[in-house]
Amino acid sequence: MFRLLKRFTKDGWWAALLGPVFTALEVAVDALIPLVMSDIIDKGIYGMGGDLDYIWNRGLYMILLAVLGAVFGSLSGWFSSVASTRFIRNIRYAMFSKIQEFSFENIEKYPVPTVVMRMTADMRMLRMAYVSIVRMLIRAPFNLILSAYFVFTMNPSLASIFAFTIPVLGVGLIFIYSKAHPRFRQMMLKFDALDANLEENIEGIRVVKTFVREDYENKKFNAASEGVMKAQRFAENIVILNRPFFELVMYVCMVIIAWVGGRDVINGTMTTGNFMAYISYIRAILFALLMISNVFLQIVMAQASVDRANEILDEEPKVTDHDADESLNVEEGSIEFRNVSFKYSDEAQKNVLSNIDLKIESGEVIGILGPTGSSKSTLVQLIPRLYDVTQGEVLVGGHNVREYKLHNLREAVAMVLQKNTLFSGTIEENMKWGNPNATHEEVVEACKYAQADDFIQAMPMKYETELGQGGVNVSGGQKQRLCIARALMKHPKIIILDDSTSAVDTDTDHRIQLALKEKLGGMTTIIIAQRVASVKEASRIIIMNDGMIEDIGNHEELMARNEVYRDLYNTQMEGALE
Repeated sequence: MFRLLKRFTKDGWWAALLGPVFTALEVAVDALIPLVMSDIIDKGIYGMGGDLDYIWNRGLYMILLAVLGAVFGSLSGWFSSVASTRFIRNIRYAMFSKIQEFSFENIEKYPVPTVVMRMTADMRMLRMAYVSIVRMLIRAPFNLILSAYFVFTMNPSLASIFAFTIPVLGVGLIFIYSKAHPRFRQMMLKFDALDANLEENIEGIRVVKTFVREDYENKKFNAASEGVMKAQRFAENIVILNRPFFELVMYVCMVIIAWVGGRDVINGTMTTGNFMAYISYIRAILFALLMISNVFLQIVMAQASVDRANEILDEEPKVTDHDADESLNVEEGSIEFRNVSFKYSDEAQKNVLSNIDLKIESGEVIGILGPTGSSKSTLVQLIPRLYDVTQGEVLVGGHNVREYKLHNLREAVAMVLQKNTLFSGTIEENMKWGNPNATHEEVVEACKYAQADDFIQAMPMKYETELGQGGVNVSGGQKQRLCIARALMKHPKIIILDDSTSAVDTDTDHRIQLALKEKLGGMTTIIIAQRVASVKEASRIIIMNDGMIEDIGNHEELMARNEVYRDLYNTQMEGALE
């Protein structure tokens, strides 16, 4: 918690400073009110026989102190709110920026639901703890010190009674803290599971309705919700002991002090006004102790959120470019794999790619075929360093990919991934992800090559059509064509089409291939496909199986010598003719 405070309060330091200052002023003003009340009782009522002028003067003074306390308290709350919101904004931005640096391996470690929870619910919990620290953790100790000073000054022997309560309260707080923290961490994991269930259901709602599985999904969600309820109840069962325990100790202390102090008033060793002021200060002390315990409990509840935020902030990206040459750019699109092997994690027993040796000339068109799970996509994801090789090296433009800054390398490589993603905004705004400075005419040209212009022109708003989150208001084939157009907007040295026409019909696929052949002249092009027709015209076709290259050749060579390729082609051609 305090490591985060030190790191993320720099731009709001003035608010973080002024909040406690006004809190201290509020406490100082409030601490004077019991003394004024004591004067009114002892001097105005008893000492002067009911001097109304004195009572009015002191009463107005007490009202002024109360107003000042309210003003200082309001300012303290305002500055604390400013400091806390800036603090959380800075953490949330740092977490988001860190996620942008993650490689695919890092991203797989933190699923979407847990990231969303960490940046929303966890941040709310952390903000509440921050406000408690800035306000209560300053107010309570300061109030405790001032009140204790007046208590010991007014009656040292009576003050010794409440001193025995502090160790008792401390032991209780430590016990509750030690039990609560692991319970709240478990509770946040249950929230992650609930959020994952919710996100999965909403994204797959069409499938749920198609298979009439609403009842099943309701039961599954209810089970996840039940898990959250039980975890929350289990965590809060220990926390709810805090207030009753502290109030029990406080009221026992108050009864003893009232009994002993009352005898002192009767014996004449203590005035009524002093006794009333004394009781006020004792209550302030015990209330300060209760506030301190509540703050620590708030920190305990937020500690799980702090841990989860720090996990992301401390996560080291698996792919970095700290030692890369800033001035080095990709000059041409040649690619070479030298004895490349890869596995997704160090703990994995088997490589998903093994002993890959491959050289692709700049401007060459390469097709890749292979059964599902043959690691075709993994192979091409090594080119822009979405993953780093486990063994061997990948060269682009004659240089090891590790020598380039990630920005320079990825600017030269355009990819249309298997899972196509569009973002909320207009079609034109999505296209300009490939080139923010592109003109409307360039956007239209790219969409024509990708065979997307026809369906865009049929929309009422054309290129100003708003796409829903993820492109939910366009079909799978339309989404693929838009993603191809977006990639073309980059004018890259290398373009990778990873099964990017699987959702379009054969005729549209053929027209896309012809248009791309015209558009991609000079670009190194890698096409991963399931249909032989999509890669038939490639200068070379790579046949992959089980993470290895089985054969390489053009269409005619593979038809002559590769039985698997020949059977696949004949089967697909027969199906197309039928």
